[in-house]
Amino acid sequence: MTITQSLIAFTAAATVLTLTPGVDTAMVLRNAATGPRSAVFAAIGIGLGCLIWGGAVSLGLGALLAASETAFTIVKWAGAAYLLYLGVGLLLRPRAALAVGNATTGGSAREAFTGGLVTNLLNPKVGVFYITFLPQFIPTGVDPAGFSFVLAGVHVVLGMLWFAVLIAATIPLGRFLARPRVVKTMDRLTGGVFIAFGLKLALSRQG
Repeated sequence: MTITQSLIAFTAAATVLTLTPGVDTAMVLRNAATGPRSAVFAAIGIGLGCLIWGGAVSLGLGALLAASETAFTIVKWAGAAYLLYLGVGLLLRPRAALAVGNATTGGSAREAFTGGLVTNLLNPKVGVFYITFLPQFIPTGVDPAGFSFVLAGVHVVLGMLWFAVLIAATIPLGRFLARPRVVKTMDRLTGGVFIAFGLKLALSRQG
């Protein structure tokens, strides 16, 4: 398999995985209800998290999650606890209205970025996914570490493009999404999604 064939095959496979709904999609959509700026920062945080995982796997650190059940379990429970914390918080304390004002918007953007980054970093499945998925698309004669990071970068670009589509789709719905009842409903729905993914992560196995 040539480099070009590898990139094409990986892009096709990663596109399908990117379009599959998950906690990252829920995180971006929830922040999109606040406004495009928060959603963009959430997407950037998620993308940075993927790049960190990609770099760790390229350096061989990600192999620890695949080889060590203890390491996997620690990260898994930390991630599940974080998702459950977010989910329960949204269910019990949904926003009554969207934040307004430059200062609040800035804080919301920082929180969105941190939420996207931390949620991604505390999901060991990302690391395991990279270390099991990327090697299948590394052609012979290339530096495995460097090329695997390139593939992780391709995955991040695809994710950012998908998030951009989601964010753009919510802009015409801005007034509707700003209604207090819709805000509360969105928060509670997102909270339920976070709890579901938290439980799924907690019950997941290393293999």
